[in-house]
Amino acid sequence: MIDTRAHANGPATLPRGHRWVVVDVETSGLRPNAHRVLSVAALVLREDGSVEREFSTLVNADCDPGPVHIHNLTRERLAGAPRFTDIAGELADILDGGTLVAHNASFDYGFLDAEFRRSGRSIPADQRLCTLALSRRLELDVPNFKLATLAQHWQVQQLQAHDAYDDARVLSEVFVRSATLAENLQLPLPVVNCRGRKSVYPDSVQRVPCQWKNPGRLTEAGLVQGMKVVISGATTTPRLTLAGRMTEAGLDVLDSASRQTSVVVCNDLDIQTAKVRKAMAEGTPIITEQQLEALLERVAPGEPKVATVIDIVPQQETPVTTATPAPEPPNWALQGKKPKLWSGRRVLLLGGTHLEAVLMRSRIAQLGARPSLNFTAAVTDALLLDGADADKRLSRVHDRQLPVLTPDDVNAAIETGVVPPHMRTESRLTAPVLSHGEVIDLPAKTTQWSVNIAWKAEAVGNEFDVDIVAFLLDSNERVDTDDDFVFYNNPTYDDGAVELTMDGSSEQSVRIDLASIPDECERIALAAAIDGDRTFGDLGAVSISIDSEAGTAATAVLDAGTTERTMVLTEIYRRSGKWRLRAVGQGYDDDLAALAVRYGVNVEDND
Repeated sequence: MIDTRAHANGPATLPRGHRWVVVDVETSGLRPNAHRVLSVAALVLREDGSVEREFSTLVNADCDPGPVHIHNLTRERLAGAPRFTDIAGELADILDGGTLVAHNASFDYGFLDAEFRRSGRSIPADQRLCTLALSRRLELDVPNFKLATLAQHWQVQQLQAHDAYDDARVLSEVFVRSATLAENLQLPLPVVNCRGRKSVYPDSVQRVPCQWKNPGRLTEAGLVQGMKVVISGATTTPRLTLAGRMTEAGLDVLDSASRQTSVVVCNDLDIQTAKVRKAMAEGTPIITEQQLEALLERVAPGEPKVATVIDIVPQQETPVTTATPAPEPPNWALQGKKPKLWSGRRVLLLGGTHLEAVLMRSRIAQLGARPSLNFTAAVTDALLLDGADADKRLSRVHDRQLPVLTPDDVNAAIETGVVPPHMRTESRLTAPVLSHGEVIDLPAKTTQWSVNIAWKAEAVGNEFDVDIVAFLLDSNERVDTDDDFVFYNNPTYDDGAVELTMDGSSEQSVRIDLASIPDECERIALAAAIDGDRTFGDLGAVSISIDSEAGTAATAVLDAGTTERTMVLTEIYRRSGKWRLRAVGQGYDDDLAALAVRYGVNVEDND
């Protein structure tokens, strides 16, 4: 395994062609369209990693500051701070032409984008880099990828967690060290374009998270905040305007009808749209726009989803502390996960045909090792197949003095249960590596997971356009509504119960809060689709890991694809009161639209 810090302690030289701007924000909540930025810091870095220009300020958003116990930003502290409109010009000047660097970059970018739009501007950053995605790509030897954990790994002193300026300072040092290691490994950085994301479906009503529980279907008593409302067909008032009025009244406006829909608004039932047919089948009330207008005059208060956050004013200044020690990784031996012969090793394959590589990866996984798709910090050994001499990474294998394996070593280990004498003896106790069809139970006490999916870092750019999607399925393995299809045009389901993040050029993540998944959802299927004519045979292996703050529960490498353009990678499903994870790897030759239809998504319904 590579000593990551040893190769990052020399002179730093950040990759050219970018104006790197490290950013951190503290916010009143988690949703950019409902919550506000309370503090922002931005550091412009020189090529050697030093700070060329810095900006930091509190922001008075005149709102409930939310989790004060985390960021210590009370109404009193924010009262004299400038509004975002007052700082927008200076912050735009700092970000202009820069590549925004942040930890969980889609979060920071999303909040800044929303604030700039409120002030009548556009955020001037066209590219961003997520240090979370970068750390995963490097496969650092850490139990999780929290900023505090990475700071401890890189020996960066953290003075005040959740302070925007100190977090940006710590992150800048983490980024410089990580970028230096990536350069040393010749791994491309996961820079993504913030704009120009493709759109398959026509413009629709944008889902605004509702803060009230769904009280059920419309009755003679009238509308209640939290009711789920769907518009179908033509309306006298522009649809987006009508949706905005309902949202302001506290209603939950969606694009698709389901069993949970409270009422459908339709002026002409003769059209028989898919939404109307669904409502009729489910017995959902259907009203006209005129009836809706009358009901909107009085909307009864709803039941909040969460309790109101109370400001807690700290009695004294937060003491200066160093980073909190990272939690210990799970001990899989105590959970019945007996380590296999090669557990804890990461083996990089070089050379070979597609079929030879598929066979060897399968055997490596059978031995308990994890096949590595890239030359990362975690690689412990290299397996050389025919043609490996032509792989540019071979010289780096020799430079690192990594043990070199042959197919005979793998076959002997399978047949006789031996470890080659030239293989490194040290290995980490790691999560199990699942083969096709293998299943594990997820720990019951952990409900928040991140399913991280990656492929070879060199397979990026215009050659491959890979999309990760999720389907929330009922007992019939069908979606109940099109909103149960999470993809690039619908990246968030139900206030973040399932959320897609795309902060890597060869990796994407699906975050899942199992405690917030509705009871009618029996299964969550995660899949990948390649746009265009390329196939999974061209792309190669796909790596999956399911992580929580406590560590990684399981990993899998799926690479049996040949002509397939879509592939179901993994499923998380209920069984006997538990959530389980299965490695699937089922491929199909058709495209994403066909896969969505197979799960019951109404792709062509534009009503």
